[in-house]
Amino acid sequence: MSNPLSQLLAKKDVVLADGAMGTNLFDLGLANGAAGEVWCIDHPDRVCSIHQGFIDAGADIILTNSFTANRYRFKLHRIEGRVHEVNRAAATLAREVADAAGRTVIVAGDIGPTGDLLEPLGERTAQEAEDAFAEQAAALKEGGADIAWIETMYSHDELFAAIRGVVRAGLPYVATMTFDTGGRTMMGMKPHDAIRLTHDLDVKPIAFGANCGVGPAQLLDSVIGLKKGASADQVIVAKSNCGVPHIGKGGKIEYDGTPQIMADYACLARDAGARIIGGCCGTTPVHLRAMSEALGARAKAAAPSYSEIERLLGPVKITVELAEARA
Repeated sequence: MSNPLSQLLAKKDVVLADGAMGTNLFDLGLANGAAGEVWCIDHPDRVCSIHQGFIDAGADIILTNSFTANRYRFKLHRIEGRVHEVNRAAATLAREVADAAGRTVIVAGDIGPTGDLLEPLGERTAQEAEDAFAEQAAALKEGGADIAWIETMYSHDELFAAIRGVVRAGLPYVATMTFDTGGRTMMGMKPHDAIRLTHDLDVKPIAFGANCGVGPAQLLDSVIGLKKGASADQVIVAKSNCGVPHIGKGGKIEYDGTPQIMADYACLARDAGARIIGGCCGTTPVHLRAMSEALGARAKAAAPSYSEIERLLGPVKITVELAEARA
């Protein structure tokens, strides 16, 4: 209970996380391929407007604009020397907006992958990754982040390197992985196996779950799998993409999830066992408001069947576990 997120979870059955930072940065003019995190320095007002939009829509947790702000991702833009500056600014901006909300809003320091495979599959060592994550987490903490939010992890080796890094920095943390390859991570891990890996950690996550992926229906499949492997008191996170992306007018990437679909997804995720629920790529404040209103208006129900998930959200790609559940 020493961190504000655990305290909030003790008061609320469901805590609402925010939506997509990147999608909303692009809507405000960020160029494809640019490092959006640098907008924390160059356009702080625009970053703050995104945080404010999600808080106004009902978010209890806002993620800092720092997803790729580690030394290896920044090296691609030749700005690896700005890791501390950008991460500290990202947390400071989110902290200022959260503190002005008039209610408890958690600032989560967003930490994504390095973009490199770790040894023996790649050249990056686990220690190098850990050091990069520790550097990022320390700056986020200095800027005022309440917790670290490790997300979109595909490899348990990199996940553990990130955990060691944020623990070194002295931050409690949430962690999520992406199960978008036949119901597994890119490295082949299933949701129930992934969450079981956290049970023996010396410093356990406040919550563990799934983010991104190929849409709300598949994310619900991940939540069901996570629930099977979770301990009795473990908090599960669901943070789904807003549908599936496609190329729209003018070459712009658009997502096909409607506010109604995301509202249904949020309630189904709660019924399936998730207690922290938000949106990932494509999710705007309009979608998040629909999710917040639906969670407030609809009573919690029994865990959904796959037929109910598909009726409301569309088809779930068949996995081994799903085939067995339907047998």
